[in-house]
Amino acid sequence: MGLGLGAVYSKLLTGESAIRDFLTVGAGDRLREKVYLEADGRIWDVSGNQWLLSLDPRVIGIWVAEDLGGRLSYTLYVRDAEPEEEGGVARNALGIMKLEYTDRIVEDNGTLFLFRVLSTVVHHIGALRTWLLYQKFYKKPGVTYERLKAVAAAYTYPRRVRIISFRFDEDNNYIFPMDLLADIRSSGRYMLGMRHSNQVLKRIMEVGRIVVAEAPAGYKQAIYKLGRNHSAAPPPLDQLPFGVVATRQWGYYLPEWVESYKEMQIGKTLDLGSHMLLCANSDEEVILRPATPRLHHIHFLYFLHQKGGRLPYPVVP
Repeated sequence: MGLGLGAVYSKLLTGESAIRDFLTVGAGDRLREKVYLEADGRIWDVSGNQWLLSLDPRVIGIWVAEDLGGRLSYTLYVRDAEPEEEGGVARNALGIMKLEYTDRIVEDNGTLFLFRVLSTVVHHIGALRTWLLYQKFYKKPGVTYERLKAVAAAYTYPRRVRIISFRFDEDNNYIFPMDLLADIRSSGRYMLGMRHSNQVLKRIMEVGRIVVAEAPAGYKQAIYKLGRNHSAAPPPLDQLPFGVVATRQWGYYLPEWVESYKEMQIGKTLDLGSHMLLCANSDEEVILRPATPRLHHIHFLYFLHQKGGRLPYPVVP
């Protein structure tokens, strides 16, 4: 059978027969991509300390050890590699995001600054091809061209998928994946951006407990099937296609193949718009097995930029 008109159009624009929002790759802790924050002429390497935490509006959280407040302008540069010595961080950046300071969360050893994305320029592929892809494939209610560009820039840096576990009684054990969360390792904090439409959000805020677990990339299909569990009644544990283990302190259930987990207390919450930010902390990480490459999301535009064997991570089918 021949290709449909949509597939033919996609093939002409991208060389791919199907357009997606994201690709999944397997990666460890060491990522090649780099992210730099420029504020009034000063530049910070924030590669491992920046996260997308809300989508409408787009909110970026950046963790730094010093005060960034009171500056006139903020720009985030997202790159697929370290900059060359000449040209600086702006040269050949794939995503350039103009930011506006909105709030901060102060901890003992640093501060999470929250910025709203004002505008974004992307250079993954040509501007005309990007616009045509948006018009044909990405444009839908609530998805503006600015939203597409901001998400593409943010997901040029691979975003790790983690497993979340929560229960509020014997019959309601929720296990689902998330990638809008900040892992602030120096402070033992997680900041989780959860949609207001998530039916379990209110319960999580009432109970004030959650478990965050690391999972291998090889379990992608099982992880994706868990995605429906935060918007509907969860299935009984004996109907899950895998065994489970209970966490040490609270007895929350996790897939038997997770590699590690943290039982976390939720403290402060902050409304970011489409998402609620849950600020959680933990004193202990429980290691169950050695770490392997974990599942990460990258944007499809970044994949197109890296076609031809240059993508630094294996694609997880």
